[in-house]
Amino acid sequence: MPNLLLEIKDLKIEVTVQAAGEAAREVTLVDGVSASLARGQVLGLIGESGAGKSTLGLTPAGYGRGGVRITGGEIWLNGRNILQETPSGLRQLRGREVTYVAQSAAAAFNPAIKLIDQVIESTLEHQLASPSEAKKRAIDLFRQLGLPDPEQFGERYPHQVSGGQLQRAMTAMALCCEPDLIIFDEPTTALDVTTQIEVLAAIKNAIRETGVAALYITHDLAVVAQLADDIMVLRQGQCVEYGSARQILETPQQEYTQALVSVRSITHQAQQPDSQPLLSIQDIHAAYGRDQKAPSVLKGINLALSAGQTLAVVGESGSGKSTLARVITGLLPPRQGQIEFDGIQLASALDQRPKAHLRQLQMVYQMADVAMNPRHTVGDIIGRPLTFYFGLRGEKRRQRVMELLEAIEMGDGYYHRYPAELSGGQKQRVCIARALAAEPKLVICDEVTSALDPLVADGILKLLLKLQQQQNVAYLFITHDLATVKSIADSIAVMFQGEVVRYGTKEKVLSPPFDAYTEELLSSVPQMRLGWLEETLAARAQLTS
Repeated sequence: MPNLLLEIKDLKIEVTVQAAGEAAREVTLVDGVSASLARGQVLGLIGESGAGKSTLGLTPAGYGRGGVRITGGEIWLNGRNILQETPSGLRQLRGREVTYVAQSAAAAFNPAIKLIDQVIESTLEHQLASPSEAKKRAIDLFRQLGLPDPEQFGERYPHQVSGGQLQRAMTAMALCCEPDLIIFDEPTTALDVTTQIEVLAAIKNAIRETGVAALYITHDLAVVAQLADDIMVLRQGQCVEYGSARQILETPQQEYTQALVSVRSITHQAQQPDSQPLLSIQDIHAAYGRDQKAPSVLKGINLALSAGQTLAVVGESGSGKSTLARVITGLLPPRQGQIEFDGIQLASALDQRPKAHLRQLQMVYQMADVAMNPRHTVGDIIGRPLTFYFGLRGEKRRQRVMELLEAIEMGDGYYHRYPAELSGGQKQRVCIARALAAEPKLVICDEVTSALDPLVADGILKLLLKLQQQQNVAYLFITHDLATVKSIADSIAVMFQGEVVRYGTKEKVLSPPFDAYTEELLSSVPQMRLGWLEETLAARAQLTS
């Protein structure tokens, strides 16, 4: 390959694991993978959770997180095998030749230090520029990445900018030292689609302008299609398919790749709502804090949801979606308005609601990892609401847990497992089973598939639809994923800045003519084809002009 920057040869990566009461054993995370990358090119690493994407992607920095070890193969960067580098040599490489953009910029920045000081830190540490030169370079990058008021943007602290702006600031930090290679680790996964398209455009422009090479790690094939020259599909630590972006997208050879390309095969025929809704939200206004002068986060929300149906609430970050869920569940009493559930007005605060209302209205959270106690087994996690609401104990409780495990298509083999022994999709299924254990009439699903890869998310959605048909449970589905909305919703509410700007049946909301925000939202959903990003940006530029 001309102008070769990076070459990975027959790489093998292992980790030692030891379950309670068992002997330690070696687990292979990456097995015999090879790849190459030229200067100025982008290689996309794609696959499901646990495929080895991040483990492989971090190796050009000579780094293995969580105790993993590179036990075989070679990694050639700029003509040398970095696996033979000393610890001092690796420290010189990181932040100089190779930089990293993390999935969560909010967690990666120090909240007590100004952005400009963090962006130039590595450049100064490696003595690549004087402080004044580094600041000038950072400001130029802020401008290049489309950040507002580039001259003053760096004077802000992380909490004073949006998620999309923070992610672009992290890209500026990675570019500031003029590296040869940037590792992008799921940099847009946590962003809503309108913000994601801005960040993707900024990243693509920065790569084109600077000529830096990149590894782009993601589980979203539609996203990587907009950036990558080549794509490697990984599964269970092995390379399933490796080729040009066009070949992978248009003529995939392997069955697994074909499944990734054709994901979101769910078809759900929307149902007509009952005349008597299960949930009725009437003129809800809400704000955080006790100050009555604080601006409202929710402004006059009116929605309804019938039994056995799904209402999707969509909108960008900060639109008020999760705040609405907090009001419905009683975690945030509203300033004004009321909520009726099954014909009865709900008390505003959680501690004022009877046990029956707590049982009938359940919630499944976005991050299953933090929604379960890591020291409790699956049987304990699912069994707790059975005891709390129905008084089940002993064998009766165990039998009911087994039934719920069968309902979520996992089986009794998982009864004694701990959360750490489950995949991301399995953890989310356990959270769904825990919610269903209460025999609810309504389940609020808050971004339950956003952290999952497409195939696993597809399985979760199919499971939810199956359970809805069997148990007539209603879902209020909070999401920024329009593909999910199209798959499962009966009705849709589009939220923007605390207000519902479009509401009705799925067919009505997704049919033109659109209001300006809904049109922007729908046009921002990445399509799995080459050139989509450029076409969309060009269309918006023409519309603006």
